Amino acid sequence: MPLPHSPPPDWTTRDAGWCLRTNRWCERGPVFALFACISRLGDGVSWYLLMAALIVADGWHGLHASVHMAATGVIALTLYRSLKRHTRRPRPFAADARIRAWVAPLDEYSFPSGHTLHAVAFSGVAVWHYPALVWVLVPFASAVATSRVVLGLHYPSDVLAAVAIGGVLAGLSILGGPALIAAVIG
Repeated sequence: MPLPHSPPPDWTTRDAGWCLRTNRWCERGPVFALFACISRLGDGVSWYLLMAALIVADGWHGLHASVHMAATGVIALTLYRSLKRHTRRPRPFAADARIRAWVAPLDEYSFPSGHTLHAVAFSGVAVWHYPALVWVLVPFASAVATSRVVLGLHYPSDVLAAVAIGGVLAGLSILGGPALIAAVIG
């Protein structure tokens, strides 16, 4: 006679489990400091500094790339705010008392991760203009995405969805880049 077994946990249970496990990493001070710093850099400051550096370093081509990144960022912001408003998924720390928010969230809802969506979209556009930046931007975007889960602010599925959305947005922005830039700077 076969032994009864419990069904495998569903994806939401696994999602919360990964968040809880990684969230405990921050109990070690240096891990918290690293991920808090990376998350803060992903707030926007790094992207604005990159855009300014591109303009200073490469003149008109840098301006062209920066405008393209900024226009993509405006679209990303609009899209992610709309998704958050419609999905209203609670953040992990709000849904599970065992998960700690190690830094203050910028808004109330979890899905999708705006930091990750922007990091992927900005990185995609920047790398299209400057392929050599791939060695810096891909690890940075990956670290930003990881930080959001480790800090208890997002579930892994929020981050994975944001990677997909940001990637599609970057691709569409690149395909429509000349028209997008022309519309912005005339």
